Amino acid sequence: MSLPVKVMRDGLLEKRSSGLLQLWKKKRCVLTEEGLRLHNCKGGGGGGGDAPSSAWSSKAKELRFDRMATVDCVEYKRGLVYFTVVMATGKEIDFRCAQEGTAWNAEIALALVRYKNLQAVQTGRNRVLIVSSWCSDCME
Repeated sequence: MSLPVKVMRDGLLEKRSSGLLQLWKKKRCVLTEEGLRLHNCKGGGGGGGDAPSSAWSSKAKELRFDRMATVDCVEYKRGLVYFTVVMATGKEIDFRCAQEGTAWNAEIALALVRYKNLQAVQTGRNRVLIVSSWCSDCME
């Protein structure tokens, strides 16, 4: 059983397929505190706006922040923002979205930085707790 996660953004994004033709496929993307969930579109997807649709699959591919290295390669072309999510393994996943409003690449990058900072703080606290318990054991 998993705990509910806070949704930071929900909307449309296009992902470049990894096949030979490398086609752009619309995905419903849900940005959470843990990462990015990509839902496939079922039969057309209902409109072209940034609003979620009922025509999305329940299966999702998850790009977790703990496996993500960075968001980079930003290019602006014909009203679209092109960017790449680089995984810790070196795998690169290409995306594009509309340029108007707050771009997905910025939202994902900020969420990734927040996640990594929180992990660093928690790791630092754990080290301090280990050291302080070790020191108190030495004093006895």
